[in-house]
Amino acid sequence: MIRSGGQYYYVESRDNGIYVYRSATLTSPKQNPVKVWTAPASGWNETNIWAPELHHIGSRWYIYYAGGQRHSDGSDAPFTTQHAGVLESTTDDPQGSYTDKGMLYTGDDVQTGSNNVWAIDLTVHTINGQQYAVWSGWEQNNPTTDKVSQNLYIARMSTPTTISTNRVKLASPDQSWESGPELALEEGPEFLEHNGKIFIIYSTNDSWLPTYQLGELRMTSSTADPLSPSSYVKVGPVFSGTTDVYGVGHASFTVSPDGTEDWIMYHSKKDPAPGWNRAIRTQKFTWAADGSPVFGTPTPTGEAVAMPAGQCN
Repeated sequence: MIRSGGQYYYVESRDNGIYVYRSATLTSPKQNPVKVWTAPASGWNETNIWAPELHHIGSRWYIYYAGGQRHSDGSDAPFTTQHAGVLESTTDDPQGSYTDKGMLYTGDDVQTGSNNVWAIDLTVHTINGQQYAVWSGWEQNNPTTDKVSQNLYIARMSTPTTISTNRVKLASPDQSWESGPELALEEGPEFLEHNGKIFIIYSTNDSWLPTYQLGELRMTSSTADPLSPSSYVKVGPVFSGTTDVYGVGHASFTVSPDGTEDWIMYHSKKDPAPGWNRAIRTQKFTWAADGSPVFGTPTPTGEAVAMPAGQCN
């Protein structure tokens, strides 16, 4: 979710493509859908289009997404071929046409571009004038199983469509609350900046179970080196499910229509059974005295959230 020009733009993947919605209201984001891109019939990004991210950089819009390739038998799973790609708008319109700029390099040899490594959930942010990409990835590719531990990686970008340095492992799922019964993972990173403090909010634990939740990396200062793991402190969990809201994860952040309130948008499971049957939720959050975000607890199912400040209906 992103707010621009008095409108909210919400992006999602479905039907093997990417849709951008436009709405004047924060609490009803899925209005005026436009399918801005369809996956090609063949190639590295022909299937499993996941986790699109919409960003306005300069005079263009960019959508970062994950995609994969079918196996020789035509199957989509296991999800062993995922990589990060990027679309660039042809005009300054988030619902206009886009050009596929190809796969981003998320490996360890950016000079040759060889041996690209599995990656999903890529996001971008500018820190002190330099753009960075952060994503969830594997230590090395595995052609036989997708039950592989996922870490968070970071790299510099020279343009919105080019990663220019080798990846740096920013964090690994080394805490007990980051490990589910099947997998230890960190994914869905999202930057959050407030009053000069920078955070990376990420998802952790098994994404298909009720224990999916959010963790936090805090930068030690706004001038710390973003490429150094020592520049971050891990805190968590910072947002977890309840007895009737299951598996909260993959958040994004925006503001109320009048700009005075901060809001989190996230998905949750519709029931506790394993799987990815999800709903989208939103609610207001606040800030602690030390400048860190306070997400509280998920609004109970069936309970209306307070009207965002400046929203009429």
